Amino acid sequence: MKQYANPAADAWYREITADFKKFPFSFDYDGICHYGFDMPKKAQHTKRIGDKETVTVVFSLDETIEITLLCTHYYDFGVTEWTVWFENPSDKNSGIISECKSELRFLGQRPMLKGILGDHVNAYRPYAIDIADQTTTFVSHTGRPTHIVFPYFNLEFGEMGAMLAIGWSGTWKADFHFDGEETVYTAQSVNDLYTYLKPKEKIRTALFVCGRYGERRESYGTNYWRRWFIAYNLPKADQKGTALAPFSTCCLASDTGLPNSDGSISENYATWRPSLEKMLAEDVKVDFRWVDAGWYIAPDKTSAQPYVSGHDWWDTVGTWELDSEKWPGDSFLESTEFARAHGMKTLLWFEPERVSDPENLEKYFGYRAEWAIARENNPAIANNIGIPECLDWTLGQIKKVLSDNRVEMYREDNNSNPAELWSYLDAKEGDHRRGITECKFIDGHYRMWDEIIACTLSYGGCGFVDSCASGGGRNDLESLRRGVPLLRSDADRTTVALRLSMTTALGAWIPFMGANTKEKESQLAPVGNSDPYIWRASYLPALNVDSQFVQDESQNFDMLRFGLSEWKRVSSYLLKDFYVHTPWHSEHDRMGFTAYSYFDEDTQKGVLFAFRGEHCLDDTLHIKLPYVGEKQSLVLTDEDTKEEICIEGSQNQEKGIRLTMAHPRQARLLWICVQ
Repeated sequence: MKQYANPAADAWYREITADFKKFPFSFDYDGICHYGFDMPKKAQHTKRIGDKETVTVVFSLDETIEITLLCTHYYDFGVTEWTVWFENPSDKNSGIISECKSELRFLGQRPMLKGILGDHVNAYRPYAIDIADQTTTFVSHTGRPTHIVFPYFNLEFGEMGAMLAIGWSGTWKADFHFDGEETVYTAQSVNDLYTYLKPKEKIRTALFVCGRYGERRESYGTNYWRRWFIAYNLPKADQKGTALAPFSTCCLASDTGLPNSDGSISENYATWRPSLEKMLAEDVKVDFRWVDAGWYIAPDKTSAQPYVSGHDWWDTVGTWELDSEKWPGDSFLESTEFARAHGMKTLLWFEPERVSDPENLEKYFGYRAEWAIARENNPAIANNIGIPECLDWTLGQIKKVLSDNRVEMYREDNNSNPAELWSYLDAKEGDHRRGITECKFIDGHYRMWDEIIACTLSYGGCGFVDSCASGGGRNDLESLRRGVPLLRSDADRTTVALRLSMTTALGAWIPFMGANTKEKESQLAPVGNSDPYIWRASYLPALNVDSQFVQDESQNFDMLRFGLSEWKRVSSYLLKDFYVHTPWHSEHDRMGFTAYSYFDEDTQKGVLFAFRGEHCLDDTLHIKLPYVGEKQSLVLTDEDTKEEICIEGSQNQEKGIRLTMAHPRQARLLWICVQ
C-alpha cells in the first residue's frame, strides 16, 4: 500500500496547535480583526485513536462570546481539518461577528489550480488555471453548494500539492492568488455573515480541509484524496460499522403506468407487487427498491393525483404522512416486508427543506405557519429547520413514517435555492443579523441527518442517507460524511457521452456515486436504450437500474441479467485507485475515445474500461498504465473475447498499449493483472 504520511504536514499541524495565535483562521469582532486565536484559553483536550488526532480548544473572547476550535489531523495522510464555533453563554447580546475566514499559504513556483465545476449548468466540467497569471475566485450563493461551482480544489505548487475542501451546505467562497512566492488561499462559509448572537445562540463555520501531498502528479493527488476520503469520510453501512460497499437500486415508479403532470410517475398499493415479482422471476433482483416522490398526502388532506385533484408531488410536500388512498392500511409496510423477505431493502424520498400550503399544514398536521419562509414572487416556501421546534416537528413526521414501515434508507431532495429566503428572513430580524438564518438552518440540517441515520440504524437500516438537491446540489464534504449521491446529477439519465464526461471528472473527487443505466431522450422518459456500451458506462458504486418490468413488453431481461452480473464482478474495484487515460470530453463531444481504470495496488489487479465514441473515426487507442513498473509484466484479458494482451512494463512505459475497437459506439472491458 502506498504511504501518504507527510512529515512536513505533521510539523505544520503541531506548529499551529502549539501556538494558536498562528492558526490559519481570522474573523472580525466589533470591527477588530483577530488573526488566529489571540484570546485567553479556557480548556483544551486532545484525543488520538490510531492515526487520527483531534484537539478541542475553548477560548474566551469576552463575556458574551466563547469560541470552540475543533481541529483534527490524520497522520497517515498529512490531512488537517478544522471547524470553529461561536457561542454566546451570557444573558445579553454579543458584539458583531463577521469576515470568518481560513487563510493558507503555499510556498512554491508554477502554481496551478485544478478542479471541476459543479452540477447543473456546468455538468462537472474540469478546469486547470495558471494562478500565477490571475486571481481566481469561486462563489456559491444559491444555498445548494455543489451546483454551478464545486468546493474541492487541487492546488499544485513547486514539486508538491494540496487538496482543499470547504464542507458547508450553504453559501461559500474561495479565493486564490499568487504573490510571486506563495499562493494564498482564502475560504469562507456564509458569504454575508455580519451578526451578533443573542443569549445562548451558537453558530459554526464550514469544515475546512487541507491535505498536503508530496508528489506533483495529478493521478497521485487524485488517489491520495480518494484513499483519505474512503478511509475517513465515507459513512458506514450499518450499526456494526461495516464498510460501505457498492450496491444496486431500482425505482419502480416508471413501471406503474401512473404518470404525474410533469412526466414523473408515482407508485401505489397496487403497483409494486407485479414489478417485484417479475424482477424476482427473471432473476434481476437489486439491493434497494427505490420509492420516489408522490407517496404522501397533501396538506389539505386530499390525495395528490394530478388527473383527479389537479395536484401532484411538487405542490403537496410537507406532511410526510402516507396518502391513504395510494397506500391504505399497512400496504406500504407490506411492500417493505415483501422486499426484505426477498433480500431487498427500501429507500424513500423526502424534501424536508420545502413545504407547500403551510396554513393547512397548521390546521391538520400540527405545523406552525410561522415556520415557513415565504416571499412574494418566489414560488418556493422554505421550511425553517433552523428553528428547533420546526426541526423537531419535521423529524417527528419523517422518523415516524420511516420506523413504522422499517424503511432502510432515507433519500433527500431539495428543488429550490434557499439562500434568497434566508436573506429575506435575516432582514425581518432587524439590523446586524445577516447570515444568522443560514447558520442555524445548515446546522439544523446536519443534526437532522444525524437523527435520521440514528433512526434507520435502530431497526437494522442504513448508516447513511442519499444526498440529493435536484441531483448534485448537496455534495459538500460535511454532507458526504453522512450521505452518498445515488444519482450524481438529474441530467445523468440521458446520454452515454454525458455519463462518461461526469465519471472522468467527478470520479477524482467523490469515490461513491451513482448514475442511471439507460440512454434516454430526456431525464424523465420512461423508456430508453440499453446495451453493453450503456451498461459499462454506468458501472459505478451505486448502480441505478432503470427498467420497466411489466409495463414494457419489449423489456430485454437478458440484457438486464448481463448488466447486473457484470457490474457485480467489477464492483469490488470501483472504490480502488482511479486513473483516467484519455483527455476529458464534454457531453457534446462524441468524436474521441474515453478510457479509465480502477486498480487495487494490494492485489495488483483491476479493471480497464475503454469506449470509442459514437462519431469517433479512429479505430485504435494507445494508452499507458501508470501503475505498471518497468520491470513488471502486464496481462489484460478482454471480457468479451477472452483475448489476452501481454506486454512488459518497459513497453507499457515507452510505447503504451494498443487497443483496437472495430466500430464506433463500442465499449471494451479488460481485466488487469500486473506481475
